[in-house]
Amino acid sequence: MADLEPADALAAKASKRYPNDSAEYRTARTALLAEEIELRRHIQRVAAQRRALPPGGEIARDYELQDERGATIRFSDLFGAHDTLVTYFWMYGPERERPCPMCTSFLGSLDIPALDITQRVALAVIGRSPVERQLAFARERGWRNLEFFATVGDDFPRAYRGLAPNGDEWASLDVWAKRDGVVRHFWGASESGGTADPGQDPHLAPDPTPLWNILDLTPGGRGTDWYPSLEY
Repeated sequence: MADLEPADALAAKASKRYPNDSAEYRTARTALLAEEIELRRHIQRVAAQRRALPPGGEIARDYELQDERGATIRFSDLFGAHDTLVTYFWMYGPERERPCPMCTSFLGSLDIPALDITQRVALAVIGRSPVERQLAFARERGWRNLEFFATVGDDFPRAYRGLAPNGDEWASLDVWAKRDGVVRHFWGASESGGTADPGQDPHLAPDPTPLWNILDLTPGGRGTDWYPSLEY
């Protein structure tokens, strides 16, 4: 990327006035556009660095799961015809009356593009509740494209940061790679948390949540006292 046009020059060429822009606004917006271009380039550099990771740890064992038909399958079966698998472990264990609202918001944002995502990689949602319970909530929300699986026992979520020793559930976004029949953990979001800067609520690094990304475009941002809810 060394030969790219400087961001400020590119921003100056691309910046166009909207009706009734003030000179002050246009100057500030052009400066911001240069930063946004740099951010986009940084994201691309980070993605390249992520793709270049060495092989991750081999999965401890081929964990058992249950699918929508009630059949017992193995973790490696989730890959289907793909060599890459994206999983989301959501906070909807049997002790929960309702699932985590933030998990719900994130999964809702995946349901439609799941049709596109699964052209390239496998995608699976994993929970500790029976699949029929997960599906009942999914249908309540109008989700149609996500595939749900239930863990058999808690060994998998305990090993891969979905369940703390005290029993607390944590959401977990992970990527897995299968090469020559060997399944390895490729990447996990934020390495299980703890990356937020002072004054922030828990932030992933990077944050893939469309809800927050859209709110970050607005004057009020994410706010300091609001979270999504299951009902409004």
